[in-house]
Amino acid sequence: MDYYEQRIVFDYDNSTEGSAFDDLEGLCDIALSADFQRIFLPAVYGIIFVLGVVGNGLVVLVMGFQKKSTNMTDKYRLHLSVADLLFVLSLPFWAVDAASTWYFGWFLCKAVNMIYTVNLYSSVLILAFISLDRYLAVVHATNSQSKRRLLADRMIYVAVWLPAMLLTVPDLVFAKVRSSGTGDICERIYPSHANVWKAAFRFQHIIVGFVLPGLVILVCYCMIISRLSTASKGQTLKRRALKTTVILILCFFTCWLPYCGGILVDTLMMLNVIAPSCYREQTLQRWIFLTEALAFFHCCLNPILYAFLGVKFSKSARSALSTSSRSSLKMLTKKRGPISSVSTESESSSMPSS
Repeated sequence: MDYYEQRIVFDYDNSTEGSAFDDLEGLCDIALSADFQRIFLPAVYGIIFVLGVVGNGLVVLVMGFQKKSTNMTDKYRLHLSVADLLFVLSLPFWAVDAASTWYFGWFLCKAVNMIYTVNLYSSVLILAFISLDRYLAVVHATNSQSKRRLLADRMIYVAVWLPAMLLTVPDLVFAKVRSSGTGDICERIYPSHANVWKAAFRFQHIIVGFVLPGLVILVCYCMIISRLSTASKGQTLKRRALKTTVILILCFFTCWLPYCGGILVDTLMMLNVIAPSCYREQTLQRWIFLTEALAFFHCCLNPILYAFLGVKFSKSARSALSTSSRSSLKMLTKKRGPISSVSTESESSSMPSS
């Protein structure tokens, strides 16, 4: 997890003359932040875990009942829900680590860090693909079907999942468990010049995970808005689909941008581009605590957006639950024999078909 990898290091040797005041100023009191971490983070992780498993699990379940989905955006959102579901399953490990110590050994230390990285990069890259798909559907509606299908069925694996997996190599190499006075810690441990390694990977995080996909998203949606503003009719359904996708993307960046800004400022302070101080270090640490929790909350937003904005998804969910209910009744019929099958058939016949 990037937060644990980039723990703020206070500059205890920044006093030039060694005066008593400077020495006291260099010793920042972080006890409040430590208590905040042990109480706040496990509670937030627990809430996100429950909401994320229920919501994203429902999305995966409903999409699974749709044998052949022709909606390209639904395919992308299925990929996004799989990534988020995989991510929230790692949160109980981080909750225990924040509350106490790392009990799970070196293998899970590497695995959980890799899951975090895959989710981070795959999520924003999938959102870029959704924007590109919307651009093709709206701006090039008449001759884009084959291109959209190619992007959704094949290119997403090459341009999203493969890069996201390759970007986990640093976790595989550097994520380790080390012992401290209070217990074990799972974090990235770099060789010499650790600050240079940290700065390099944080800039990679910001550029690959936000700037480049953000440019794709910005350009695509500017062109979409330009086209829709000049269209006279026949755009109602497109505007509705565009509204859902834009809200999804805005929620993602609302959740992740404050955290990304926090680690950027922390990196600049680590490189002495911004002058470090005790007050800035304490404020930044609290900011990262809060914005990291906000960033993780994006895992719960996709199913919420589906439930309130996706009419087709709501119908598919009801159809999937109805199909599951009928399958359960058939299983009971086989187990209980011909007596219960009569009542079961009558109950099934009263259900609306999907």
